[in-house]
Amino acid sequence: MHDDRTLVEARLKRVLDERVRPAVYPESVPLTVEVWHAPGEPVPVAEGLAALVEPIEVGARWGAPWGTSWFRVTGTVPEAWAGRTVEALLDLGFDENMPGFQCEGLVYRPDGSPVKGLNPRNQWVRIGSPAAGGERVELRIEAASNPVILDYHPFLPTRLGDKETAGSAPQYRLERMDLAVFDETVWQLVLDLEVLGELMAELPLDSGRRREILRAVERALDEVDLQDVNGTAAAARARLTDVLAAPAAASAHRISAVGHAHIDSAWLWPLRETVRKVARTTSNMTALLEDEPEFVFAMSQAQQWAWVKEHRPEVWERVKEAVAGGRFVPAGGMWVESDTNMPGSEAMARQFVHGKRFFLDEFGIENDEAWLPDTFGFAAGLPQIIKAAGSKWLLTQKISWSQTNSFPHHTFLWEGIDGTRIFTHFPPVDTYNCSMKGSEIAHAARNFKDKGVARHSLAPTGWGDGGGGTTREMVAKAARLRNLEGSATVEWDTPEAFFRKAEEEYPHPPVWVGELYLELHRATLTSQARTKQGNRRSEHLLKEAELWAATAAVRAGSAYPYEDLDRIWKTVLLHQFHDILPGSSIAWVHREARATYERIAGELTGIIEAAQRALAGEGALPLVFNGAPHTRDGIPAGGAGTPAAAAEVSRTPRPGGGFVLDNGLLRVEIDARGLVVSAYDIEADREAVAPGRAANLLQLHPDFPNMWDAWDVDAFYRNTVVDLVEAEQVAPGADGGSVRVVRSFGASRVVQVLSLVPGERRLEIDTEADWHETEKFLKLAFPLDVHAERYASETQFGHFHRPTHTNTSWEAAKFEACNHRFVHLEEPGWGVALVNDSTYGHDVTRTVREADSGTTTTVRVSLLRAPRFPDPETDQGVHRFRHALVPGAAIGDAVCEGWRINLPERRLTGAREVTPLVTVAEDAVVVTAVKLADDGSGDVVVRFHESRGGRTTATLTAGFEAAAVTATDLLERPLADAAAPQLEGDRVTLRLRPFELVTLRWKRRG
Repeated sequence: MHDDRTLVEARLKRVLDERVRPAVYPESVPLTVEVWHAPGEPVPVAEGLAALVEPIEVGARWGAPWGTSWFRVTGTVPEAWAGRTVEALLDLGFDENMPGFQCEGLVYRPDGSPVKGLNPRNQWVRIGSPAAGGERVELRIEAASNPVILDYHPFLPTRLGDKETAGSAPQYRLERMDLAVFDETVWQLVLDLEVLGELMAELPLDSGRRREILRAVERALDEVDLQDVNGTAAAARARLTDVLAAPAAASAHRISAVGHAHIDSAWLWPLRETVRKVARTTSNMTALLEDEPEFVFAMSQAQQWAWVKEHRPEVWERVKEAVAGGRFVPAGGMWVESDTNMPGSEAMARQFVHGKRFFLDEFGIENDEAWLPDTFGFAAGLPQIIKAAGSKWLLTQKISWSQTNSFPHHTFLWEGIDGTRIFTHFPPVDTYNCSMKGSEIAHAARNFKDKGVARHSLAPTGWGDGGGGTTREMVAKAARLRNLEGSATVEWDTPEAFFRKAEEEYPHPPVWVGELYLELHRATLTSQARTKQGNRRSEHLLKEAELWAATAAVRAGSAYPYEDLDRIWKTVLLHQFHDILPGSSIAWVHREARATYERIAGELTGIIEAAQRALAGEGALPLVFNGAPHTRDGIPAGGAGTPAAAAEVSRTPRPGGGFVLDNGLLRVEIDARGLVVSAYDIEADREAVAPGRAANLLQLHPDFPNMWDAWDVDAFYRNTVVDLVEAEQVAPGADGGSVRVVRSFGASRVVQVLSLVPGERRLEIDTEADWHETEKFLKLAFPLDVHAERYASETQFGHFHRPTHTNTSWEAAKFEACNHRFVHLEEPGWGVALVNDSTYGHDVTRTVREADSGTTTTVRVSLLRAPRFPDPETDQGVHRFRHALVPGAAIGDAVCEGWRINLPERRLTGAREVTPLVTVAEDAVVVTAVKLADDGSGDVVVRFHESRGGRTTATLTAGFEAAAVTATDLLERPLADAAAPQLEGDRVTLRLRPFELVTLRWKRRG
């Protein structure tokens, strides 16, 4: 017996492919094509339109990698086409890949007004509907010959990822430049058949509805005259009317479709190309909104909106009009769709500050949702930040990519480290590039894990990553799926409308506590070390610049650099995008990032030095400025004082080779291999290094993941390891308290300086690596004599605990995780911290020793990788890292030491000491920002949080005459539901819950 469905599906596919789809454009005539190839970077639109062009034939090759060609196409609509719909078909050489990963174009009229973008799924431009016949056609195309970098698998190393190495060979062949008649009846028939065929494929074999569709499709195909598709399409459609009109069941799953075009702010293209991608996509979406009255499009990333405003004012005007109409929706309220694991506390807060403020200033729109469909996991501190920004919802899709465990909910409350809960949704469609295919819609309904208590989900609909957005075909499919038997229902919605429906139907969703860990892309915590160092350095320089500039403005009357700080913050936030900071972009992106971070460092250092000079005055008094949030060597946080006399550190030879460093608090033994075999806490009478083991151990692993080279490290990398124990040199360091260790391996060389700090239980390790390995992973290991079932790693505005064991698959999957400035392990009464100045990735494992049944807990810092895709030269060259091992550290010590290593003291001579602008009495309270209010009022803004995970009372004293103090959100707006802080003189006292985040705005007298 044959399967009727199989036979009908085979017939349907062939008839659609070979006869019906080609009949959508039954007649065509060629256009005349001319071109001008811009000699370098993209030129302004006016220059491209005015350039002299020369003839080019269809079939000719064009477009050097990353080049721009301006095409001029002209022609005349045949008189015989009068009364018919006419479109231009403009194929630049597209293949069948998704839009955004190859050549693209933006079509203009001769006057410079934008028409729409061109990509593989959007090659048409409407000329007339109906056409008059005989009209002259002239269009200009700004065509980008972006090379194809991604072929999904295998990922082959390529030099195309940087214009400096990509060469000049033409990338594309001009395929088609025609005027054509568009037969809408045939086009509608295509959509009818596609929707029904896709639905039929998803229904059970014995379903009556499946058989009903099968017979209707069969009858429609019988009506099609294969030699006269255009003449018989209407009759074929009539055979499908009843089956398309059958309504969905009342219990059907309900999908809110949100028009969407996830555009990576940089990835397999540089930042400058994203500016043009956004212009192409927004041009398409504004045009589609005009044609489709039910369609809704949402776009996130305020940076991308700002690019359109700055670089494409002609497109911006259309965008503003569409936003005013309510169906082109600013979404997400962040500057970019950033990584959320690695950005520091203030940077994560400023993503919302700058994103929300842009949409408020430009449109008067406040976002209630965070929109992060493609971010690689979510730090446990994020819920509190979302709430503090005045938002309450979160959408992401990426967690569905986890390799090991399937997340148990699609709609739930996500609880962060301080107890804040955010209503969160993961679209069960499992893609942020939904195209309204029947398989996608059916998957969303089947996959939805909250059946029985909820039935709403969201589908981000449109081509993304490289842009493109929603197509007219997607809109047409959604119209058929609005109320169709056998399918989930589809309705266009704004993100806000969806979340309100979802909350209303599901008032008591389940709760997930802690980080949303993505069981994939773990290597993004390490790849492109210079980018990560640039980010960390910039974050701390910004903290200092705001602190000292605000202090100088209040104390010395200096001008506060509002515009410079605003611009620099936005630049840093842009580079936290989830393919820049994670190190997964092409070489061009990271080359530019390095230069940008260096420029930023110079600007911020200038702001800091100017402010400190204004505060210190001219004189010979030696001063130390302490930008860290804790007192350091008797100098208060946020102040400057005279340095104390340095204590002594001894260095003596060690029997058997090596050296012993001793400062009276900590005694460290470094053996002849340059390894730390003892780190002894003298006061506690406690050894930190596990018996028989050695710390400061560099370990080298092969690193060739199954896929996604720059993104992934797979668990099997641990199967093979080389301990780098051979040392070329173990010698005294430049000062009396340090040891210098030199190692070579492969083509690389590492120089380390191990130092004891006078008066501190802190062993500092300065590592300089000249790295020239390929597909290797370099770790720095510290096996510790600590019995701990969990450890703490710093995250935004607090820390988060992870297990050290692998009891379940959930714990085992976290074999590489993120920390900010510290990792901390603790037994009751004694602990060890490992702090860093620029690394994020790490792993923690535990073993039981046979000799004494004790537990060794090993912390390993991830230093460097060497993937070959998408940047074949990832991390080659010289890198410098600073770490410190702190035996005897409580969690508060870990917090303090983490800040200390990231905010080193600054020394200069002056006339006077500097008292802090704001003083906090409690060490558990960490001030992350002291600045002047963004509105230029001169108010002082102070942001702080409880840092140890306990309750405390915070007393803040202003170093100026305070007239009033107000609790605000992150945007420095008064909180309506917060009790007003009571100002007593220049002091305010607040009770804080664990990890609570507070922003206070102080009004000054006078």
